[in-house]
This record gives sequence, structure tokens and C-alpha cells, in this order.
Amino acid sequence: MNILITIAYDGSKFYGFQRLNEEVSVQKVLEDALTKINKQSVEVKGAGRTDRGVHANGQRVSFKLDVNIDENGLRMALNSLVKPYIYVKEVKMVDEDVHARFSVVKKKYIYKINLGEFNPQLTDYVYQSDYKLDIDKMKEVSKLYLGVHDFHNFVSGEREDYTCIVYGIDFFVKDDILNIVFEGKSFYRYMVRNLVGMMIDVARGKDDICKVMEMLDSTNEIFGYTAPACGLYLESIEY
Repeated sequence: MNILITIAYDGSKFYGFQRLNEEVSVQKVLEDALTKINKQSVEVKGAGRTDRGVHANGQRVSFKLDVNIDENGLRMALNSLVKPYIYVKEVKMVDEDVHARFSVVKKKYIYKINLGEFNPQLTDYVYQSDYKLDIDKMKEVSKLYLGVHDFHNFVSGEREDYTCIVYGIDFFVKDDILNIVFEGKSFYRYMVRNLVGMMIDVARGKDDICKVMEMLDSTNEIFGYTAPACGLYLESIEY
């Protein structure tokens, strides 16, 4: 059986999604739980390899099982083993060619910034700026990111191709938390955090919008600010 699940998790409790030696990762916890259910080893594939400290509300994970179990039974069994920091929201039996990562049509990420008074209870879950941020300038920067670009200067690590498309970036505020919503087909390592980081630097007056334009247009390495992982959420995946 080929299975696709939707999960949420608290990224502050893990060394990222991907299995990393014996460190506690989301992948390790899922695979250990599924191996108990399946009675033999199970390998999972995630739609996004979120980094240490990054959260998820709608991560998608695919895997194959040999044991005969229905969707609701698997969901209940998994949740009994992976809670409290991972929660399985949905389980679906899917066609054999469905792959959590390679079948993705669109991803949505949200970056959260506290605009109100510093709150220690939010430290692991939002970015809390020491500076007053000009939201209009952040929106101005965001417009430069839309469409197809070579995001070389906004991506960590080496790739053959840094080109991708950003479909939309929206802003809304709820309970003093600024939510910046990114939609695109794919986002590379640290990309959303680097895009937000430059918004923050322009919004607080450290850099101007010309640097952002230069970073998008130049093949030379130009470094900007990387926003902390705590504010980033993988919100949803579409297939």
C-alpha cells in the first residue's frame, strides 16, 4: 500500500525533518513508529525537508506498508506513538506513483513576526524583532520576489539550478502577529528565511531596496540576513 499522510509538528523539539544520525528528527520518529506498526523497516519521504526549529501545520509524507490496516486505524495507531510533538491529521491510500516530494504542485509557507510586546512564551514560535518594522517597505520588497527568478543569493548550499517561481506573497496581522504567506512550486534551503531576512533589513532601515534588486540580478555572491527558523511554518502542500 502506498500511503500519503498530513502531519503537524513542533519544530522546536526536533533537529529538522530529515533523519540525522541518532538525533531526534521528525523522520526518525515517524519511521520508528511505522516500523513498529509494519513489523519491518519503513522509509518515509517528506514533501519538504524542514530545518531544525521550523514548524509544520501541513507537511506531507509518503511511504509504503505491507501490513493490512485501514486509514483510520493507521492514523490512530500512529498518533499513539508520535504524540505529543507530532500529530497525524490525515491518512490517505494513494496510487503507487504518488510521491510526497516529486508530485508537489504548490507549497505554502508562513513566516510569523511578533509586532507587539516581547513575549517569552512565543520565543520558539515567532520571530520577535528588536526593531520597529515598516510593513509597507516589506510589501514593496515582496513584489520583487514574485515570478521566476534565479534565487542564487537567497539559497544555502550548492545547486545546479537556483531558478524557481514564487506565485504570491500576502500579508495579514492577527493578534499582533504579522503573517507573511509565501506560495510557490518549490522553495530551496533557507530560501524563505532569506527572503524574509531581507524584508526585515529593509523594513528596519539597515539596507535599502536596491540591495534586494542587486541580489536578484547578480550572479556574484551577495549575502543578506537569514531570519530565524522559529518563525517559519510549512503550512500546506498541494498535489
